[in-house]
Amino acid sequence: MKVLIVDDNREILEILALIVESDGHDVKAINNGDDFFQSVEHFQPDLILLDIMLGKHDGRRLCATLKANEQTRHLPIVMISASHAPHTFKEVACEADGFIAKPFDIDHVSNIVNTFVKTL
Repeated sequence: MKVLIVDDNREILEILALIVESDGHDVKAINNGDDFFQSVEHFQPDLILLDIMLGKHDGRRLCATLKANEQTRHLPIVMISASHAPHTFKEVACEADGFIAKPFDIDHVSNIVNTFVKTL
């Protein structure tokens, strides 16, 4: 499975990439929202792990844009945040498919990612 991971904290990004890669998935990791849509188009992920706070970008808005597009609506998106709760997705009609709170447990991240493998 191809997983796109987006987080502006390089350490978190590296840890998430290691967890997902250790489960045998192909990973593309980006550390900002500037290249988000281009990465989705070129990498064509099966799952996206997307931080909410991305500097000048709001991950909820990026998520909402993908979910509003007929061609990308089907992509599962799991939001990641240390400062937001899942109910904040409704503020921007994000329609995320899951949530991971920071700090996260390695097994929890692995379980969430592998849950989406079963649905593909």
